[in-house]
Amino acid sequence: WPAPDHTRVVFDTTGAVQHSIFRLSDPERLVVDLFGVKLKTSLDAAGESDNLVKGIRAAVRGSTDLRVVFDLKRRAKARSFALRPNPPYGHRLVIDLEGEATKASAHSPGVSPRARKGLRKIVVAIDPGHGGEDPGASGRTRVREKDVVLAISKRLARELNASRGFKAVLTRSGDYYVSLRGRMKLARKARADLFLSIHADAFRDRRVRGSSVYVLSRNGASSEAAKWLADRENAADLVGGVRLGDKDNLLASVLLDLSQAAALSASGEAGIRILKELNGVGKLHKRQVQRAGFMVLKSPDVPSILVETGFITNPDEERRLKDRRYQAKLAKAIARGVNRYFEKNAPDGTLLAARRHTISPGETLSHISARYQVTVDSLRSENRLNDDVLRVGQVLHIPEG
Repeated sequence: WPAPDHTRVVFDTTGAVQHSIFRLSDPERLVVDLFGVKLKTSLDAAGESDNLVKGIRAAVRGSTDLRVVFDLKRRAKARSFALRPNPPYGHRLVIDLEGEATKASAHSPGVSPRARKGLRKIVVAIDPGHGGEDPGASGRTRVREKDVVLAISKRLARELNASRGFKAVLTRSGDYYVSLRGRMKLARKARADLFLSIHADAFRDRRVRGSSVYVLSRNGASSEAAKWLADRENAADLVGGVRLGDKDNLLASVLLDLSQAAALSASGEAGIRILKELNGVGKLHKRQVQRAGFMVLKSPDVPSILVETGFITNPDEERRLKDRRYQAKLAKAIARGVNRYFEKNAPDGTLLAARRHTISPGETLSHISARYQVTVDSLRSENRLNDDVLRVGQVLHIPEG
């Protein structure tokens, strides 16, 4: 829809779509590359009343991609974001064009990620287990789980906040108790993209040791779905961006199942990344991501992971868990795992997603460096490239300009 200095363009798609946007000058154009997309309908022509767009055209690139070009009446800046399905609407990609007040240089072939406004940080909710009157497990020298996991969680929050494009939120920042469902609610209120619950394991046999990573079991997901559908307060809430209260039972059940399935899949993939990084710090108790029905993992639309950092009942691990240097190593490892996961799965509309570029046929490093206004050397370094050979479909991470 057009406004005096603003035009909104909406693409209806059958699924979430990766895309890239850049500007060209002489004449002014906005180029939108949509990856893995085919055009099924004709594009609506711009009307004379639109102050920004004078024409729209499209062309197929390769066998799977689509390039849409907006011919502009004057220079404009673009902001894009994705909307999840909300019946009767499906997936949508929204691009807002805003006319610029002053004429800029005609030699800027691309938009630097740093210059893109309206992008958000990835939110990670960090949950230090136990707290207050609930001390959790304790070791032989009376090291308490609630104290250890709070220290690790605070270090983890600092690590993530120091990473570009991340924001950490703690469910508790001191020695007090938060209910299990309260922790879930805090994560959902913060609109977290990932929930991490940090714990220290315990067992009667003091020889047992090692860290583990858990995600929600299928049975746990099914029981939670039944609770959400039966609870009117829950049914009126948003799940995956969709309100369930006004849906019939069958549709609500389907929507909830889809949301849970996506969250479970993301949880498993992120858990694998974190477990791999923990393997470089100490011994693993379980070498595969485990599934269990822990209450804090039951959020229906937030990927959730529980990390057992070690066995506090093992004398050697108890000593390590209370050591600040070892706590720092654990926090760094978990943060690396989170970063590795979101490098390939950054949500649309986030700063990290804006720093990704998918290679199209004919593109070179020099072309990409000019488009994003970064150096070729920084592109090589950021992506650990030994040469300039690129393959179609390869995803590059764009460094800060």
